[in-house]
Amino acid sequence: MLKLAIWDMDGTIVDSRDVILTAMTRAFEACDLAPPSHDQTRRIVGLSLHDGCRILAPDTISDAKLEDLVCAYRDAFILRRTEPGFFEPLYDGAMETLQRLREDNWLIAMATGKSHRGIRAIFEMHPLESYFDTIWCADDGPGKPHPFMVEQAMGALGAAPHQSLMIGDAIHDINMGNAAGVRTLGVSWGFGTAQELEEVGAHEVHHTYATLKDSLLAFGQAIGNQ
Repeated sequence: MLKLAIWDMDGTIVDSRDVILTAMTRAFEACDLAPPSHDQTRRIVGLSLHDGCRILAPDTISDAKLEDLVCAYRDAFILRRTEPGFFEPLYDGAMETLQRLREDNWLIAMATGKSHRGIRAIFEMHPLESYFDTIWCADDGPGKPHPFMVEQAMGALGAAPHQSLMIGDAIHDINMGNAAGVRTLGVSWGFGTAQELEEVGAHEVHHTYATLKDSLLAFGQAIGNQ
């Protein structure tokens, strides 16, 4: 019986808080705009870059100025990654959990708001690529919370909604998974709070990789018993 775990990346597997928050602040400053607060920025993580910047930018911003802001963010993001000492750590337990799923014959997918270039940068830093059977991102079609990426992951691997679940740290991940009809597991160590994840209908919210792994294995066992 197939079992599919669909993973968000930023804030779920990789601790990308530094690079995202720093790049957004620098992008706004480069465009002579007041930078958003930490709380405002964390709430848009997971959306496409254009959607996220439009939410954070002033209501009066022109389309041309918005495009400048998006480009400034990309430039700031790349620059931050090249600065001495930069490192995006994996959350404790992430690699071990992916390895355990692989050993337990899970299918593993990615559904992320990152670009293909951003995903490649993570793969160059951490040996994660081999764990993923299919990868879907903001470059491929409608972004979160549209169910497109989850639906494409299931279609690519032949899994049904009842055999699949979505794991993510943001409300956009939970909304995407719920819209696709899969079980949704929120994690509280990234950009979203446990309360926010619960309020949008996460089936579970986990505070450690240990409990998340146990839940995944239980789901897999239940699927196998059907």
